[in-house]
Amino acid sequence: MASSKKAVKAAKPVKSKPKPAVARVAERGDREARKKPAPDIAHADPTLFDPLTPGEIADALRTLTEDRRLSSMAKVGRYRVICTEPLVVKPPHWMSGHRLVRVVAYDYAADRTVDACIDLDAGVVAHLELTHAQPMLSRDEEALAVSVAMADGRVRDKLVLGESPQSTLHYWGRSAEDLSYARRSAAVVFGRADGHASIVAIVDLLENIVTQVVPAESW
Repeated sequence: MASSKKAVKAAKPVKSKPKPAVARVAERGDREARKKPAPDIAHADPTLFDPLTPGEIADALRTLTEDRRLSSMAKVGRYRVICTEPLVVKPPHWMSGHRLVRVVAYDYAADRTVDACIDLDAGVVAHLELTHAQPMLSRDEEALAVSVAMADGRVRDKLVLGESPQSTLHYWGRSAEDLSYARRSAAVVFGRADGHASIVAIVDLLENIVTQVVPAESW
């Protein structure tokens, strides 16, 4: 008889522990979110797509450089802003409806790219990505590369009458022995107005020097 009581007792289902309050609230929130209709993006604020004003760009850069994760970049000051552009996210993202700025900068001292999203309404860096990938040259970098190349004596000695800078390209070295393999560099192509290229000057944008001058046909 005792053994049968034990069997009955063992057959009783084990009561599950109650879920924590946080889990219950999360589940209730998920159910309510599923019941709500999808946000109508047709009613989004069109001014969020407007071009950035100089004041907004200044605010975004100040917020970025004041971030503690970029304290070394701001302290050394060897960086250049590659681009700034408005960024808009769709609801139900928590940043939808906020004035956002995407800032891409190159940190020369650390040899890295800074890609950030700045929330101007909250005054915070909402997203930050640091990589060793290199963005395309900025207009300022292109102008700097041309001026450095034009000031180099080896470049001037090889130019003939009528030749001038035709284009400026982002350049990586082909081998590890090449200085431009690991450092941000630009290639300035010189030639005639008819498009015939004569020489290419490789400019190191970290030290602002010409590292190579090669004939265009062998580049």
